[in-house]
Amino acid sequence: MSTAPSFPSRVSLDAPLLVGYSGGLDSTVLLHWLWQSAQASGVPLRAVHVHHGLLAAADAWVTHCQRQCDALGMALAVHRVQVDVTGGLGLEGAARQARRAAFGAELRPGETLALAQHQDDQAETFLLRALRGSGVDGLAAMSAEGSLQGHRLWRPLLQVSRCDLQAYAHAHDLPWIEDPSNADDTADRNFLRLQVMPLLRARWPHAAAALARSTQQCGQTRALLDEEDDELLAHLQVAPRVLSLELLRQVAPARAARVLRAWVRQHGAPPLPATVLHQLQQELLAATPDRQAQVLWHGHAIRQWRQHAYLLPATLPHLPAGWQSPWDGRAPLALPDGGQLNLLGAPGFAHPLQVRARQGGERIQLPGRAHTHALKDCLQREHLAPWRRTQLPLLFDGAQLLAAADVVIAAPLQAWLDNHGAQLQWRPGGW
Repeated sequence: MSTAPSFPSRVSLDAPLLVGYSGGLDSTVLLHWLWQSAQASGVPLRAVHVHHGLLAAADAWVTHCQRQCDALGMALAVHRVQVDVTGGLGLEGAARQARRAAFGAELRPGETLALAQHQDDQAETFLLRALRGSGVDGLAAMSAEGSLQGHRLWRPLLQVSRCDLQAYAHAHDLPWIEDPSNADDTADRNFLRLQVMPLLRARWPHAAAALARSTQQCGQTRALLDEEDDELLAHLQVAPRVLSLELLRQVAPARAARVLRAWVRQHGAPPLPATVLHQLQQELLAATPDRQAQVLWHGHAIRQWRQHAYLLPATLPHLPAGWQSPWDGRAPLALPDGGQLNLLGAPGFAHPLQVRARQGGERIQLPGRAHTHALKDCLQREHLAPWRRTQLPLLFDGAQLLAAADVVIAAPLQAWLDNHGAQLQWRPGGW
């Protein structure tokens, strides 16, 4: 049997592949095509099926997928997920989120995830984004190359039409599943697929290809803008998760908006909704230096303090009042807030010390000083943000305060660290 003439030829593979396999036409063709390529290239290939539990036929689909993988001599992993429709993403968005989580959990070191989105999917995504008022970033739609939890994500069929997928499947006698929910035009994407796209094709036969080309052009523009954003972000970011507001205010508003989006994306936070971005520009960029403004979204916060913006969890953990623990420095000390205290460069202290939560009123003797200073004053001089002060683990030898994490260190401990070529290292929780 011959492959449909317009379908891509086999590709040379150089890394193990995990193929997202729903059992539908698109993923069935992708699986068979990559299986042929993997046979020729000699690379491992396996499949993953996500059981959403939304339709009565879902169990039968697992059986179908297992039968097809068995016929190809391929392993199939099945993930049963719960689709949470209460998070504001809608059914389609929630199901997509559950699938991505399942894919991320299944991927092994070095594997590439291959997904079956095609040219028609790309055209529909372009129209959906346009109808939501997206800019060039959104109109770029799906990329052929991406990443998921540190793994390469690959969509090799973005230039292939659904008609070509059907021709391939018929040429190779491939059986596939028809999801009955695809015939319901209630969902926006299905409405475009069933009602709008046929009308567009009737007038413009190559509508899907033209819209897909538009996504490519937007993608090229996005790539250029992203490169400029990254260069500017490197200049504005004074520390991980910390931006200079003084410098950001010198940037044109449209560019500042892009940089803020790039900043939160770089650190794995959820995308900034337009409303939150507007709030940032109104409350942080326009705020006076002495104000501590804050903007919240999806479990994250951006806080202003002393002319800087900090990207943080919405709720930062802290050390419980009255908490304490002995520590000899021989192994890292796990803190109750998820942080960690380490002694680097030395086997341990001569005797165990006590690590405690702050209570207030502590005093510490600094190197080169004969008298003690209020710890509160020392922390202010160190420009430590207020929310980090509440997380500080304090190191005591009896009643003597030796250190506030690695931020302020007393004269006796500093001398001991210098003599041993050692240092304290504190990793705050929640960062």
